[in-house]
Amino acid sequence: MRTLTVSLGERSYPIHVGDGLLRRVGELLSPVVSRRAIIVTNPVVAQHHLSLLQTALSAIAIDTEVVVVPDGEAHKDWATLYAIHTRLLELGAERSTALIALGGGVIGDLAGFAAATYQRGVPLVQVPTTLLAQVDSSVGGKTAVNHPLGKNMIGAFYQPRAVISDTATLSTLPDREYRAGIGEVIKCGAVRDLGLFEWLEANMDRLLARDPEAITHAVIESCRIKAEIVAADERETGVRALLNFGHTFGHAIEAGAGYGTWLHGEAVAAGMVLAGRLSALAAGLPIDAAERLRALIERARLPTAAPPLEPSAWLELMSRDKKVDAGAMRFVVLETLGRATIRGDIAMEQVAAALGI
Repeated sequence: MRTLTVSLGERSYPIHVGDGLLRRVGELLSPVVSRRAIIVTNPVVAQHHLSLLQTALSAIAIDTEVVVVPDGEAHKDWATLYAIHTRLLELGAERSTALIALGGGVIGDLAGFAAATYQRGVPLVQVPTTLLAQVDSSVGGKTAVNHPLGKNMIGAFYQPRAVISDTATLSTLPDREYRAGIGEVIKCGAVRDLGLFEWLEANMDRLLARDPEAITHAVIESCRIKAEIVAADERETGVRALLNFGHTFGHAIEAGAGYGTWLHGEAVAAGMVLAGRLSALAAGLPIDAAERLRALIERARLPTAAPPLEPSAWLELMSRDKKVDAGAMRFVVLETLGRATIRGDIAMEQVAAALGI
């Protein structure tokens, strides 16, 4: 097991990464969970991992109950959040009752937002079971639900007490969802760490083959980068926004295609190709670097082309992005591989050219 720390003063918390950690959950959570926990999960994840988690918690005398919500991005909405709140009330959850998010990014976002808002805040633990959640969404405290007019527009920053990433859970992940998580690893290298990007170029085949050492390296390095950035900018007023590389385009793809049609990592992958193209047009990224990014995404067997959307739909959906400031659209662009910046002065003609509209 490797443990990293998200350094936020009194709210600092550990990220535990390793194979077989679900069996050690009791040991790892005893400092942060008291006598009772409510596990939020979905039917697919519950079938594979719920029993092991409950057994490990019962070994340290933690009583557990379970809230099961429907699977999929289409259910990351206000109705599902309300249903979680209702169930917490029915179960008599108290302020000391911990919520444990067992699942991927959708579960993490829903359980996190529920924890942030139920009785104005209860303890939260993230137990991510997808690669995307382990390398990205479980770390940093972003919680949200989607709205038909925009993705993740309703939410809160709410940090967990701990993150436990058991890489063994990835063995049950379908190939498509596993590959979607690789997109977020590529993003970390592209915006912050050329060494990670080059490692991915050299080891993509191992990662696709689910080599345990390659997976562990990818998760740890991605979490290291994110932990450093979150510690420096918890509420995304500066450097943390760099982690949104490809997301302005990607969120538009998800909303425009209909939530759940594209997986988040797939939409971000295609969005990074568009952002790379924009970076070459507007930020001086060398053409060969933009091509290296596109080629790596293609090697990860992720989409490199966005679905057909009307020009008006692209602009409308991107204008609702959280990175819009004072009415101006801001884009995360690459100056070079491993170094990104935020620009609010990019002409819409250049954006249109990157989109090919």
